[in-house]
Amino acid sequence: MDRFFTQETCDRCGGSLKSGRIMSMYNEECICMVCKDKEREQSDYKEAVEAEHEQIKKGNYKGIKG
Repeated sequence: MDRFFTQETCDRCGGSLKSGRIMSMYNEECICMVCKDKEREQSDYKEAVEAEHEQIKKGNYKGIKG
């Protein structure tokens, strides 16, 4: 099974993933929901979302900085 689904701590802050997990919009980090909320506040978040969507259309799933 992929590490994303089995790891217990957030790659970014080291906190627990028991309350949920999601992949960062910027790279392949598995992050907690608190870190995701902080990520959404970044000034370039909208650009990151758009860039990721374009990469997914091309078959690249590694994040915009991956």
